Amino acid sequence: MKKLRVLLVDDHVMVLEGFKRLIEDQCEVVGMVEDGRTLLEVAPKLKPDIVTMDISMPWLNGLDAARRLKKEMPDVKIIFLTMHADVAYVREAFAAGASGFLMKRSAGTELLQAIHAVSNGQYYITSLITKDLVRSILEGASNVSPQRDVLTPRQREVLQLVAEGRSVKEIATILTVSAKTVEYHKTQIMEQLNLHTTAELTKYAIAHGLIPP
Repeated sequence: MKKLRVLLVDDHVMVLEGFKRLIEDQCEVVGMVEDGRTLLEVAPKLKPDIVTMDISMPWLNGLDAARRLKKEMPDVKIIFLTMHADVAYVREAFAAGASGFLMKRSAGTELLQAIHAVSNGQYYITSLITKDLVRSILEGASNVSPQRDVLTPRQREVLQLVAEGRSVKEIATILTVSAKTVEYHKTQIMEQLNLHTTAELTKYAIAHGLIPP
């Protein structure tokens, strides 16, 4: 039987190595990358069946990377492996195209289960958060993430890069736009979010999972 092709994405090399050891007997690990932008570059070449990724990653966070990946490769299955246990992240992950959601602390026992489940067209959510998820559904919590609703995808990219401490010139190079365009987006973000300093932007980015705390 042909092994499932899995691409692992996390910004910690030791975490990647650990995940690889967990699954390599049953899956073909086609690559390991450390940020969302590299993922989007290599995935079309590596053609994985499944991608595992974190939410908070440098250059491009997992949620936005997942949205873009699913547009380019709609058949790929995405499993989030993260420390973020908040139900809002679970909702946004599945809205972004995920088929599975695990906590990193449960990966040792659940990762292979999740991989096989999503490969068979099922959804998989760790039991560590299902109670909170059911409660949020019963309480009628909104399915719309405030972060996704307020900011455009380009604005989220700029916000993340600003929060990571990158200069306007660096951001312009990364996004292949002019410095003036970056400044425009930054100003618009501040106005829309009613934030006034880079420190406030950084705090917002951390709160919404764009960068790790």
